[in-house]
Amino acid sequence: MEHYIIALDIGTQGTKCELFDSAMNVVAGAFETSRLISPKPGTVYQEADDMYGSCVRTIKEVVEKTNVRPESICAIGCDGQMAGIIGVDADGEAATYYDSWLDTRCGKYVDEMKTRAGKRILEITGSPVSYTHGPKILWWKHECPDVYRNVCKFVLPHNYVTGKMCGIRGDEAVFDSTCIHFSGFGDNLRKEWSGELLQLFEIDPCKMGRIVNPFDCIGKTTKAFAQECGLVGGIPVVAGAGDTSASTFGSGMFRKGVLLDCAGTSSSLCCVVDEYRPDTEHETMIQMPLPVDGLWAPLAYMNGAGLCIRWFRDEFTGTPNVSYDALAEEAEHIPPGSDGILFVPHFSGRVLPNNPHVKGSFIGLDWKHTRAHLYRAILEGIAYEYAYYHDVLQRLFPEMRFDHVDIVGGGANSSLFASIKSDVLGIPVRTLKQSEAALLGTAVIAACGVQLLDDYKPLLYQRSLEAKTFQPNEQRHRSYENYAREYLNLIRALEDIYRSDIYAL
Repeated sequence: MEHYIIALDIGTQGTKCELFDSAMNVVAGAFETSRLISPKPGTVYQEADDMYGSCVRTIKEVVEKTNVRPESICAIGCDGQMAGIIGVDADGEAATYYDSWLDTRCGKYVDEMKTRAGKRILEITGSPVSYTHGPKILWWKHECPDVYRNVCKFVLPHNYVTGKMCGIRGDEAVFDSTCIHFSGFGDNLRKEWSGELLQLFEIDPCKMGRIVNPFDCIGKTTKAFAQECGLVGGIPVVAGAGDTSASTFGSGMFRKGVLLDCAGTSSSLCCVVDEYRPDTEHETMIQMPLPVDGLWAPLAYMNGAGLCIRWFRDEFTGTPNVSYDALAEEAEHIPPGSDGILFVPHFSGRVLPNNPHVKGSFIGLDWKHTRAHLYRAILEGIAYEYAYYHDVLQRLFPEMRFDHVDIVGGGANSSLFASIKSDVLGIPVRTLKQSEAALLGTAVIAACGVQLLDDYKPLLYQRSLEAKTFQPNEQRHRSYENYAREYLNLIRALEDIYRSDIYAL
């Protein structure tokens, strides 16, 4: 009997489900758009059970599409958003909504953690303090004490969903180790909770989920879950990884000298190292643990860079919206630098280095500028931020040289975007034949977790073959170096303006 794996990706823009066969080929897929709730600036959340329901519905759709016998599904794996948090009660049900990584209400607790612990948090967790788990947990504790008291454990979205699949109670809830850098209270090197940080901020250790390896089998599907989505009870469920960690793993990133661009809602740039080296100088690169023990991915990301592109299309191209391909075709004829327009993609503040006093901006507008200029400027602004990340990586790991950049995620579908990144960075950029690396990585993790797959490296290397390579143009690169420098100057110049009362958070 053929064996199959179900892989789920709980993203910001939507939930994806794919069914893989034992050779890790995609048999069928389904997608459901997320319901982001944002009643006012700075507030962004999702209902936890919307997330769970989207997983149930997409699994059911895939099963019905394929007519695969439910008994032949041997494992379920799940990845999800990494920097937001959910509180569960004693029964394992949601005690809070999903406090999104896009939500900035915890800003004052970001400042508090920096003031009280300085760079000690970065040294222990591998990440500068930002709008992530630690400040969010403090926000719940001090702003919503009744809710906080009812929280048994704080968990990640994919761990919440897999817990519901298996009927895991709150006191047994798990926390995926690939997200520990965002926790604010986790020891990244030892993969355990830091007694020092928990004590400093007076957080009860009992409220933190049990840290597990992504390959660990955490339980089996209940009959109730099986009835909801057309499966059978007793299917092993694997812990899974954070979406960016799963993407990095799924793209075959096990070797040094390669940069990976995860071009999604949260666009990130990273590499792979086998040494834990926190960025205490620039406070920009995060030490993200990979699913493979002993490997980390120094990484920096933008909150909602992909959302900036979607926002422009949805709000400024009419009804029905113009396609991304049509916008790229228009922008391709605009010269590098968009005739003097600079775009700042930090609509909800700059995450790394953390600066809440930055907003999305177009600068340099003139009567001659068109929709195509603005669209190209958005792509270039994201690439300029990457140029800064690349510079910090070189300073943090001076012994490393990067010979190319691999792109995965939705942004890999744009030849114009890939070409701009290559010219800005001055490095060849490759798109991969397997662009949806998170789901592949999650499927492979699940297959390994149930011993369906022993050696994942040959398979992932084979899937990471290039589809197309974009070589940098030296003349355009020199031109872009000037714009990338002015982009950083612009962020500094705008800070005082965005600190004014009219932009108060």
